[in-house]
Order: sequence, then C-alpha cells, then structure tokens
Amino acid sequence: MSNFPSTARVVIIGGGVVGVSSLYHLAKAGWTDCVLLEKNELTAGSTWHAAGNCPNFSTSWAIMNMQRYSLGLYAGLEKEVDYPMNYHVTGSIRLAHSKERMQEFERARSMGNYQGLDLEMMAVSDMKDRYPFIETHDLEGGLWDPADGDIDPAQLTQALAKGAREMGARIERFCPATGVTREGSEWIVHTDKGDIRCEYVVNAAGYYAQRVAEWFKPYGGRTLPMTVMSHQYFLTEEIPELAAWTKENGRKVPLLRDVDTSYYLRQDKNGLNLGPYERNCKAHWVTPQDPMPEDFSFQLYPDDLERLEWYIEDAMARVPILGTAGVGRVINGPIPYAPDGLPLIGPMPGVPNAFEACVFTFGITQGGGAGKVLAEWITEGQTEWDMWAVDPRRYTDYTDQDFCDQKAMETYGHEYAMHFPHHVWPAGRDRKLSPVHDKILAAGGQMGTFNGWERANWFAKPGDDTSEESTQTWDRNGPWALRVKEEVEAVRDGVGVLDLPGFSRFNLSGDGAAEWLRGRITGGLPKVGRMNLAYFGDNRGRILTEMSILRHGEDHFTLITAATAQWHDFDILRPARDAGLTLTDHTTEYSTLIVTGPQSRALFEALETKADLSLGWLTHQAAEVAGKPCALARVSFAGELGWEIHAANADIPALYDAVIGAGAKPFGMFALNSMRIEKGYRAWKGDLSTDYTLLEGGLDRFVKLDKPQDFPGKAAMQLEKQAGSKKRFVIMTVDAGDQDAPYMSTVWHDGAVVGETTSGDWGYRVNSSIALGMLRADLAVPGTEVEIDIFGKMCKATVQPDQPLWDPQNERIRA
Repeated sequence: MSNFPSTARVVIIGGGVVGVSSLYHLAKAGWTDCVLLEKNELTAGSTWHAAGNCPNFSTSWAIMNMQRYSLGLYAGLEKEVDYPMNYHVTGSIRLAHSKERMQEFERARSMGNYQGLDLEMMAVSDMKDRYPFIETHDLEGGLWDPADGDIDPAQLTQALAKGAREMGARIERFCPATGVTREGSEWIVHTDKGDIRCEYVVNAAGYYAQRVAEWFKPYGGRTLPMTVMSHQYFLTEEIPELAAWTKENGRKVPLLRDVDTSYYLRQDKNGLNLGPYERNCKAHWVTPQDPMPEDFSFQLYPDDLERLEWYIEDAMARVPILGTAGVGRVINGPIPYAPDGLPLIGPMPGVPNAFEACVFTFGITQGGGAGKVLAEWITEGQTEWDMWAVDPRRYTDYTDQDFCDQKAMETYGHEYAMHFPHHVWPAGRDRKLSPVHDKILAAGGQMGTFNGWERANWFAKPGDDTSEESTQTWDRNGPWALRVKEEVEAVRDGVGVLDLPGFSRFNLSGDGAAEWLRGRITGGLPKVGRMNLAYFGDNRGRILTEMSILRHGEDHFTLITAATAQWHDFDILRPARDAGLTLTDHTTEYSTLIVTGPQSRALFEALETKADLSLGWLTHQAAEVAGKPCALARVSFAGELGWEIHAANADIPALYDAVIGAGAKPFGMFALNSMRIEKGYRAWKGDLSTDYTLLEGGLDRFVKLDKPQDFPGKAAMQLEKQAGSKKRFVIMTVDAGDQDAPYMSTVWHDGAVVGETTSGDWGYRVNSSIALGMLRADLAVPGTEVEIDIFGKMCKATVQPDQPLWDPQNERIRA
C-alpha cells in the first residue's frame, strides 16, 4: 500500500476512547506525525458497550483531576471539532446509608471544591425535589454533583478522532499490530500492511493490553497486571411515569448511585439503565476452558442476570418505577481491571520509549484526562499533576496472574467501597514475606502490604479485636490505638525493633559514579563511611524522589529508597548504565531491622556487637551483631537514637531473635508513621511529590544552587529562589476531633482555601493531632492560626516553627 506510513514519531496501538484521546492530545501538543493502529473499527473493544457515565467524584486527587479535565474537555468538544454528540449533563446524587459514607462524601466535596467543582452535600429532605421517584426512609444523606451525566462513547471517540485527523495525525483502521522490534533507539511496529518505524510506542490496547505487553518482554518488559471482568447492565423498556415527568420538566432525572448497595441507575431515553457491581462477580478469559479469543470486536458475553438479582430487587425498592417495566436489553461486556481498579498511564516499566495507556475500568470519564497525561509523558517527560496513582511502575514483580485475578474480583465487587486509613484488603496477600514473617505473626502482628511485602502495622494482644469490621472507620481510635501508643512509648523510653523487609536498594559503582550522581541530585554527596538524604528533581524543580545514599568508596554507593518506589527509582538511576556505570538491584537479597530508642546502644553492647557504637549520626559501617555479619547505619526514621541493621535474608532470623532476646519491643508501621510525623519527616508520594518543588517542600538545605553541576531543575529553582515560592511546607498542630487530617484536606484562612494537608496522624509523644501540609507562603509563619476541613468539620490548626515537634534540636537522635 503506497500510502501506508512507514515512519512516525509515535505509534499508538488501540483505537478505543483512550487511544484516540492520546492521539488527539499528542496532535494538540504539536506532535502531528503520529499514527494510531486499530485492528477493527474505532471503539470495537470496551468503548462501544460502555455505559458512558461521566462522574467527577473520586477520593483520589489524581483521578479527580483527570476526570474533571475530561468533563471540561467534553463540554466544548462538539463545537471545537464540529461533530454532533449526545452529552447529557443531568447531575447526580450519591446516596449514603451511614455516617461513615457521609464523611467520605464530605472529603470528596472538599477536594472537589478545591479543584473548582460544585459538589454539594445533600440532606435527605432535599432528595425528592431532585429525584421524585426515590424512597429515602433509610438514608443518612447524599452528595450532589451538578456536572455529572452521560455521553455517547462512540460519538465521543469519533469526535476526538476527527479533531486528531484535522490536526494532521493519522488513524489506520482494520490494521492490527502484530508485534514490535527494537533497532538501536527506534521501534519497528509490525502490521500486515507494513512496518512503521517510530520513536515511541503506546500500548492502548484495552482488554488486549496484556497480549500486546508480551511483545516488549525481550526489551525489558513484564507481564502486564490486569484481569478482564464481566460487567453487566440492562436497559428497561419505556416507563410511562418517567416519560411524563421528563416531558413536563424538560429534562432527565439525575443519575443515581447507591454506593452502599453498589449500583448506578440512570435514565436512558424514557427508561432506566441499571448497572450493579456485584460481589458475586465473574472474571473472563482466566482459565484454559475460557480462552481469550483472537478478536472479540463488537461482541458481548451471554446474559447472566441471575448474578444481579439481589441488586435489582434493592434498586426496585429504592426507585419503585424500575419494577414497572420489562427488561429491554442486557449488555454484558468485558472491562479490564488492574489490581486496584485504576488504569495504567505512563512509562512502561523497564522498556525505553514505550508507554502504557490501558486497563481502564472507567475509560469514558477518564479518557480525556488520560490522553492529556499520556501526551505530557511523551512530549515533556513529566506530567502537570502528580500521577503516581496510575503510574504503571506502582506494581512490581509480585503481580502474577493469580494476584491480579484475586484483586480484580475484590475490587470489582467493592467498586464503591470506602478506603479507611486502618483497613487492609484481604485478597492477594503473602506475595513477599520477611525472613521472620512467622515470628511477626506469632507476636500478634497485624499485617499490611507495601509493594507486595508483608509488614506489621501494629501488634495485637490476646483479646484485641482484629476483625476486618473493626477497621472500617475513619476514626483514629480502634483496637489498634492503645497498642500503637504502647509501641511508641516503648521506643521513646526503651528500645523497639521494626522488621522492615522490602526497602528498595540499589548499588551504583564504577569510575565517575560520584560525578554522575552529583549531576543528578540537588545537593551534595556524603563522605566515605557516611550517608545522607538526596533528592532528585525534574526540570521544573519538582520533587521526583528521595533516596538515602551510603558511600562505601570514592565511586561506590548504595542507594536506599521506599519499597513502593522500586521500579520508579530504578528508572531514575537507569541512565547510569548508559554512562558505563554498574547499577544493580538488591532489594530481594537483603532485609532491614530498625532498632531504635534511648536504650538501643546498650542493647547492642549487651549483644557484644563488633562495631564502633560511638560513631555519630548518619554514619554506616560493616559490623557483626550476634555473630552475624551486617551493616549498621546510624539513622532512625522514628527520631530516636537508633540503627538500621541491613543483612542478608538468611541472617535476619538470628539477628531478630537476638534483638528481641535483649529486650527490644516489636513495633509496627502505624507507630513509625506517628513518630515520623512528629519529626516532620516527609513520606514519598504524600508529602514528597511532583505537585511540589523542592523549595516549596521546605527542602532548601538539600539544594546546592552554587555547585557547578547543572542538575535537573537547577535553573527553575534559581528562578523560584529569586521570585519567592508561592507555597511553603508547614507542620501544624490540630485541634482535631476523632479523626486526623487525611491527605489533601483543605486548609482555610479568612474564609478562603490557602493550602492543603499532605499527611496527618496522632503524635503520641507530643499528645497532639499533627498535619503536614502546604500553605500559602505569607501564612507559613509560626503561630498563624488556620482551619482544616476534616470530613466536613472545620478544625483549628496552628502553624509550628520549622523544626521537629519532638526533640526539636535532635539531641536524642544524636545521643
């Protein structure tokens, strides 16, 4: 075919709404030499049978940003590209059956208002005015979103396609990609019509994304984490009563979501569309007896309404007119699910110049924002908003298919679930275990997961309520509270031990390694035998990540970072290999024990440790403890005198037994979080994210603008230093009620929002609720009084001096 493109800057594989939106946004950014390949017609996958609902609502800041952008785009798209669309903005009501659900709504309302959305809390007495057919006797209240509604998915996709084509981008329909090859710095995408040589490839293949990902395995790829679920909804025949009301009022009734029961109910013409997310859900194409077909374009699964029976009955009780009409049509189609129900948008882990924009459970409402985010990744190498919530690198090597299937079933069946701060979902557990996992369980460890690693959140005693139900609360206090207090006090007054498997750890060595690092980090390197914190910024001066750097020799380093950052941070360091340096990942070979508290030195002395225990804070040394070789690092995230023991997995059990035998009390992640907040220590992807610059984040002491190396973000930070930062990091004490401030709670002053929290917890050593956050710079002054919206309650907060609340002079940690 003479006119088939042989080259392109970007090739997108998949012609659903997300792939087409990505093409549209690339073209809008000026990258018009892009080609989209679709094996059938556009929308032939999940897009064509999608219900097309368009909510703003989310309790994820990143997802809400993305959905808000989508709805804004859709509102003007018909006019922009001159393509007709059925987009009905009806508003929506979310129903709450409990106080806890109303608290969740208050949190979403506050976040939405901060983003410019007009979300409103609803009283039960107001509901019939907006939805006359509803029964409200058992409700607590609701949430109103005036911008919610529904859009025709096919029309939306075609409108984006028209816009992309008019800007010069190209779409090849009925042209399946059949594989990829990498030659030098270029990709070759193979099709039956010919090969296309390109710089970048995007996997936007919907429920076929896992198959496409297999092509990239020879170039560093992995099995893509996803499962295909069967989602079923049905449309009723016409309901005369609804038709009459619509004619009289000139509008549709709002979209209704009963999130506690787990369904949405939407007017469709003069009937209703009911879509449950049922607990007894079904995955497809996960067994040899149910293989994925080569092509499922424009196809559906057989009807299976028996699964929905309970939900249908509940919906008919809520809206009785639903029961007056017969079923007109049933839609039962495939929807891809990642383990957490959020899509994969961003760099393909381990593969150069390859990206993912796939596994969308809510692709219609997220498609516009997804295209924007994907285009930013490719054209700028970074995104406007921090998008870690959907970054493909948030999953690493523990996501085998069994894990994905278990989590997809759990997530689908709890699609509208509340995500409480002390609750841990039970499916897909025990993927990565500490060498002393059984000892932790025997001691009462109540486990949580961190990049697949099991760690104790807290330690229960006999008689404590460890049921899942006990954790389903937004409140600070629960069965864990007394135990966490005891754990903190043990660390404060004596010595504690935290088993911490899964620290991401990388070795970097080779001639020039030190200079290479100096050109990447914002600050300086430690001397040999010492360690420090180092920050990596992007070219805007925003915070990419934080790593601890241990220096063993002039050009030999160990870099340690958060468990969840393993693949993300390895990507940041990967260019070192291009510079001829040796970079290796040793995360799974070693584990860590944190031994900390004023009696920790005495404990090591009692164990006849072969090490110099007089070495100061931020030193490290090879040592021997209880007869086992290890490394001792003089540092403590808890803010007390202490050491981290780093040792081979095989030696951890003996070390743990020795430390416990010498009197250390086990403590968990809840206690550690409480203590790190008292010290003002930042946590990655909460307090430390690309939503903030290093200077806004109060990390000035880790930035050396006078060093000769032109590290990423240096120029931007020089400009910010001259102009002044608009926001500043603050520590606040809060007159909180029963809940501490969650992430992205709004901060108010004189009736206006002036900032947001980035994390919050109770400080047991200072006996106060604490919030870390970002505040308008002129208000970031000690003593300033503000208010924090915590689940709808305005709580007084006071800005504290720029120093730790606990041990402000760091005398204890340096002891």
